[in-house]
Amino acid sequence: MNQRVTIAPKFGLFSTLCAATILLLLGSSALAEPTRCFLTYDVEGWSILYKVARGTGHIDCRDGQTADVAIVAHGGGFTLGTQDVKQGRGRFSGTESIADLYGTYVEAAAHAGIGSGVSVDARAMFKGNKRLSLTGTGSGISLGLAFGGFTIRPR
Repeated sequence: MNQRVTIAPKFGLFSTLCAATILLLLGSSALAEPTRCFLTYDVEGWSILYKVARGTGHIDCRDGQTADVAIVAHGGGFTLGTQDVKQGRGRFSGTESIADLYGTYVEAAAHAGIGSGVSVDARAMFKGNKRLSLTGTGSGISLGLAFGGFTIRPR
């Protein structure tokens, strides 16, 4: 009376067929590798506990997508001074389309500088699963660490 019922092989085939069907329905976007995109930017700003910076930039993606963008950063922290970053560079991670890059990122920024060509700016920021890291040099007299928002929108 020892009866054995085997369901596992049928369930395994069923799961495989379901997974294959879902992947086909989602199309190639589910399997797409992230696009690498880069930002060059110029920003000017000031800070006295509250930080404001505005500027422009250009996004280039390896898949050929490009965009001119406007940049606005607001935040606060232990920060004081002025800054003028020219030809800063940034790298985006985790994107499939240039349209994913627009919006407001949460940022942590550090800056220090005295005079022309000696000012350094570094920022790390996130927007969902998108990441943007920025570095730049320029002029200004500044010192600080700030947190806030960094907004990129099309021009």
